[in-house]
Amino acid sequence: MKNILQAYTKAPLILRIAIGLIIGIILGVAAPGAGVIALFGNIFVGALKSLAPILVFVLVVAALAKAHAGIGNRFRTVVLFYILSTFLAAVVAVLGSFLFRVTIPLAEAVDRTAPAGLAEVFGTLLNNMVENPISAIMNANYVGILTWAVILGLAFRQQASEHTKQVLTDLSDAVSKTVSWVIQLAPFGIMGLVFSSISEYGLDIFVDYGKVLALLVGCMLLVALVVDPLIVSIALKRNPYPLVLKCFKESGITAFFTRSSAANIPINMQLCDKLGLDKEHYSVAIPLGATINMDGAAVTITVMALAAAFSQGVEVNFFMAIILSFVATLGACGASGVAGGSLLLIPMACSLLGVGQDIAMQMVGVGFIIGVVQDSLETAINSSGDVIFCATAEYREHLKQGKKLWF
Repeated sequence: MKNILQAYTKAPLILRIAIGLIIGIILGVAAPGAGVIALFGNIFVGALKSLAPILVFVLVVAALAKAHAGIGNRFRTVVLFYILSTFLAAVVAVLGSFLFRVTIPLAEAVDRTAPAGLAEVFGTLLNNMVENPISAIMNANYVGILTWAVILGLAFRQQASEHTKQVLTDLSDAVSKTVSWVIQLAPFGIMGLVFSSISEYGLDIFVDYGKVLALLVGCMLLVALVVDPLIVSIALKRNPYPLVLKCFKESGITAFFTRSSAANIPINMQLCDKLGLDKEHYSVAIPLGATINMDGAAVTITVMALAAAFSQGVEVNFFMAIILSFVATLGACGASGVAGGSLLLIPMACSLLGVGQDIAMQMVGVGFIIGVVQDSLETAINSSGDVIFCATAEYREHLKQGKKLWF
């Protein structure tokens, strides 16, 4: 049994998910009455549903508790680039979702309406923010979870000893490890989810999944090839594509297959050295980017949340869409480093739109089904963007000093 388990975990997750996907399709077509197969999907989604609120809470608390103050002009600039690009990615996803409305057949469809009035929006928001933190975690109230996580994180940063901060970091790592164990069961969960979809809706369900994937890929490529280069062009006042394409080639390709921004950090640091960047700068900026530069994650969170809302008949106005962009930016910056980490933050965005937790977790399941492409491309854009904006921040200082750039 131990040898079987080792062989299973050593096999690439993408391969295992693909096999689970194929088995789920075959069983859904050949034996649609075998309801026990659907149990695997229900257990997988239930585990994610239970862990997601805890994961968001401990990640934010630990990150704020150990954050360093005062990192200089270049670091402030690169942080600004990271957050700005992530926010603009969410805006692009909002525009794309409104232009190409995608809906997916989901169970337990109900007629929900997002809050329309400004007073109602802020009233609900403020009430959710001050909900008891334990209740917020139990009820998956992500607005309350984020509020109390930020407050406690800042308090720990000022009052806690280094030992306590390390304990918080260890707790965060332990929860992330637990999530990674659950993710190892993704092939079985996806098999059950695909079986349920095929047995209920037939093979036509993949037309709907394909539309969601096409929208995700289109928005990500637009951000990577238009929005991010535009930021670089404005900052450096020159053609950004030599830098952008070099980063895609030497960072994005490896990140596409590793599907981990953290695992791609050594590759990015080596690329920064090739680009002639200051090691003292990029040794901090690149790991920071792997945490908060999450263009692809912002696109995923926004598109999937709006697809869930549209599928439930929720009418989302422009004001709510802008708030969603801010929430997606904040959520993306706290996305877990494990494969599919951004998918676990979809419920946070869905809760803002009045979409229930059960429906949101179904969208998480859909995300895992299309994740072979979605998560790989998301990671490639996130990781290559780390180097792009790290270099842009430093090159901007070089230009102020009268130095010449290589492009």
